[in-house]
Amino acid sequence: MTEYGRGYGSEPWHPEDPLYGEQGSSRGQAQQPPWNGQQAAGYPQQQADPYAQQHYDNGGWDGTQGGQLPYDPYDPYGQQPPVDPYSGASPDYYATPGAYPPPQPQHLQQQAQQQQMQQQQQQYHQQPQQQDPYAPQAEPPHAEHDGSGDDWRAEAGPREPEPEHAFFAGDGGDDDDNDPREARRAGRERRNKKNKRRSGTACLVVTLVFAGAVGAVGYFGYDFFMAHFGSAPDYEGEGSGEIQVDIPDGSPLSEMGQILQREGVLKSAGAFTEAAGENKKAQSLQAGTYTLRRHMSGAAAIELMLDPKSRNGLTIREGLRSGDVYKLIDTKLHLKAGTTKGVAKSDAKKLGLPSWADDSPKIKDPLEGFLYPSTYSVGGKTKPAEVLKQMVARANQVYTKYDLEGNARKLKLDSPMQLLTVASLTQAEGKYKHDFVKVARVVYNRLKPDNTETYGLLDFDSTVNYAKSQSTLDTGSVDNLRNFNDPYNTYKFKGLPPGPIGNPGEVALKSAIDPAKGNWYYFVSINPEKTLFAVTNEQHERNRRIYEKEQEKNKQ
Repeated sequence: MTEYGRGYGSEPWHPEDPLYGEQGSSRGQAQQPPWNGQQAAGYPQQQADPYAQQHYDNGGWDGTQGGQLPYDPYDPYGQQPPVDPYSGASPDYYATPGAYPPPQPQHLQQQAQQQQMQQQQQQYHQQPQQQDPYAPQAEPPHAEHDGSGDDWRAEAGPREPEPEHAFFAGDGGDDDDNDPREARRAGRERRNKKNKRRSGTACLVVTLVFAGAVGAVGYFGYDFFMAHFGSAPDYEGEGSGEIQVDIPDGSPLSEMGQILQREGVLKSAGAFTEAAGENKKAQSLQAGTYTLRRHMSGAAAIELMLDPKSRNGLTIREGLRSGDVYKLIDTKLHLKAGTTKGVAKSDAKKLGLPSWADDSPKIKDPLEGFLYPSTYSVGGKTKPAEVLKQMVARANQVYTKYDLEGNARKLKLDSPMQLLTVASLTQAEGKYKHDFVKVARVVYNRLKPDNTETYGLLDFDSTVNYAKSQSTLDTGSVDNLRNFNDPYNTYKFKGLPPGPIGNPGEVALKSAIDPAKGNWYYFVSINPEKTLFAVTNEQHERNRRIYEKEQEKNKQ
């Protein structure tokens, strides 16, 4: 029995309450309550409530005679009106005064109460329990009613949740809506539709978010893919013009591509590496000077560099003297020894030397310093003068790039020739390239007029070896060197020698242009990883002893 509309006083049920009975139901008509043998005034004949068709066997209510309703223990003041045992509805107290049966004694009420609870417990254990509170329930039998189901508050077992009535679940208007089962089904359908609408909206939002994410990933992913996995920018065709490009020793394919891009041969370094990946012969590319064309495709550049003339090039290492270069050319061209040296002496002015090249009679070889270290294309029928021209042209290209004339003025040197000479001394004296910037600083410090360590003398063994056309560490005592009369002898003559003592490479050249800062006047190389620099001669002597100990260890 629902608590809808029930208060603590004697508020009666209203006949129009939607929960009052089941009007229009097909379950039959409710029995009329025998209240003094007459029907309550104002109450039409109602259909039986399936949940209130039980009657009392005790206490005077058996369906045939009047009696007293059992006392409700939940109403301590006894203000609740009695309930019709057949319909479960309360008659209108004010409409039918005196229609209620006289109250029974308290002991009979308690006895009926206890008997009702016992019957309710037996019925609860005998009937199977339904798990789904919203599932349709079987109608209770009409014949066997003992009155224990009139009030859920008297039940000993747990009470099933009360289903939502059609009055609250829908908008009314149809008799079928008064059926609790129909109301439950209608409520489930409305909830399902609402859930479907919510699910559809959620799916739409998720789809839009996913589509936006996919679009963003596609937009930015395309650029990322093209930058990392797409084809590199490349020119088309064989290119035009002519340019000489120097590939240093030990350059991998990736570095070759960067050099070619920097020189304007290729559009990108990636075009070269991609073409090299498709051409198995590209792995045989060697260092050297190549005559290429501008705006070439990566594949065309590799094909040209794989030409036999390029692969059979002549390599000139850094610091090599001109005399040694002539010997290599003679050997490469299968010429008589001294042939190239004679051509260099007779045709020096025809080989393209720069205007600032010094032709002083003190200079032993006018081409010294202008045979740039690199690899050159030398075929079997190439003339010595052609090879020398390639080397001089390459030197002019590099020296122009580094602006020897302007940098010589910044360093307060007399000419670019002196700057080239400093680079050759740095290349000869410095044993390891990572020390070149400090070695160049030592050269400049010793050239200072206020130098009180060497008094303007360079004191380099390399200049003595050049003057004597030798290469040895044992150049003799200092006293003997002081007496060696040669303009290249820096133990005897202050300042720089008349010209370069070799053909410096790019690292030595850059070190001469931009030397390190320091007050060093001495240095000695202990091992490939360690070179000791000193400001005073006393410090230098200590370093020399360290060097000697290191040499003794190496001999053991």
